[in-house]
Amino acid sequence: MTAPSAPTVTSLMSAIRDVGTDPTRGGYSRPVFSTPELDLREWFLAEAAARGLDCETDRNGIIWAWWNPAGHPLTDAVVTGSHLDSVPGGGAFDGPLGVASALVAVDHLAARGIHPRRALALTVFPEEEGSRFGRACLGSLLLNGAMDPAVAAALTDDDGTTFGELCALHGLDPARMGRDEEALGRIGRFVELHVEQGRGLIDLGSPVAVASSIIGHGRWRVTFTGQGNHAGTTVLADRRDPMIPASRTVLDVRRIAGLHRGARATVGRLVPTPGGTNVIASRVDLWLDVRHPDDAVTARIVHEISEAASAAALLEGCEVAVVQESLSGSVDFDPVLRDRLCADLPGVPILPTGAGHDAGVLAAHVPTAMLFVRNPSGVSHSPAEHVEDADAERGAEALADVLADLLAAD
Repeated sequence: MTAPSAPTVTSLMSAIRDVGTDPTRGGYSRPVFSTPELDLREWFLAEAAARGLDCETDRNGIIWAWWNPAGHPLTDAVVTGSHLDSVPGGGAFDGPLGVASALVAVDHLAARGIHPRRALALTVFPEEEGSRFGRACLGSLLLNGAMDPAVAAALTDDDGTTFGELCALHGLDPARMGRDEEALGRIGRFVELHVEQGRGLIDLGSPVAVASSIIGHGRWRVTFTGQGNHAGTTVLADRRDPMIPASRTVLDVRRIAGLHRGARATVGRLVPTPGGTNVIASRVDLWLDVRHPDDAVTARIVHEISEAASAAALLEGCEVAVVQESLSGSVDFDPVLRDRLCADLPGVPILPTGAGHDAGVLAAHVPTAMLFVRNPSGVSHSPAEHVEDADAERGAEALADVLADLLAAD
């Protein structure tokens, strides 16, 4: 009888390829605590249990799965992991690739007969994308105290359900959410593997890279208010239509960002109220995402966009309000840990990224690093996101090489 082959990243990803498919948008829609995301959490717990890992979910909804064959104290641990939620209509690899690679890295460590000098934890963070409650990296922000738990609990989704209500439905106590000194104290080093979300590795011809930094980024809600009215009976001269300044602002976002080298600015969502085809909107909300390596330039871009929005609103007799919903400064990953990863993986390139990650949030409190795996499409947050099987396996091997070194260190 032929023994079953060891799991691979490819086989693990294949096992979840039907979870959360979106027939309307294409790709995957797996918002936090939705049925697909919960199914993926159960999948992870089952895979962790199959490897003999001890699993727990902390008070912020973060899953911890411990590989600790020598019974070391759960302090100064090496930690790796990612997330399982997705943006609406996202790709298959953003998040789950890091989780599947962490599981396979444990298989590699066990097969190599590694004798660790400290514990290893695999983590799954909730609401990394912010697609349901509008705040990216919510789990890691709560963990390190950067997010007020009362504010987090009051966040609402499109159906009016609060994050606190949803947490309570799934066995978490909203009153206990927030900075967790015990959990933070467990982390000695954190390494996150993630699909690359650009074309850096395509241009460099490499399957794996080490991250250098995350550029600063934030999200703002821009609300235009006017007068709702009848589309057929209201002549153009009598209208105070907020859709007009909102539309002008979308164009101004692209124009203004283009004046600043290295800037990225996006309006990915625009919602008119009440949203009827034959109704002049009374309010239009749009969400602005701005990113730049220099945090002062990010602030300048937002100011210039706000000024342009105010001028556009004035022309139409409307009003505008700009509210910051999140802001993360530029993050340079721990240089000592980064250099150690480069020594473990000779010849791999070093890349910055414009995408936010839980590793960036944790970097304020513990040494963190990231590995990127090549995406031959160069496209992410889209069904076109892709990773070749060979690159996925190379990424897991690279992660295992790094973890083996960190686990063996004095």
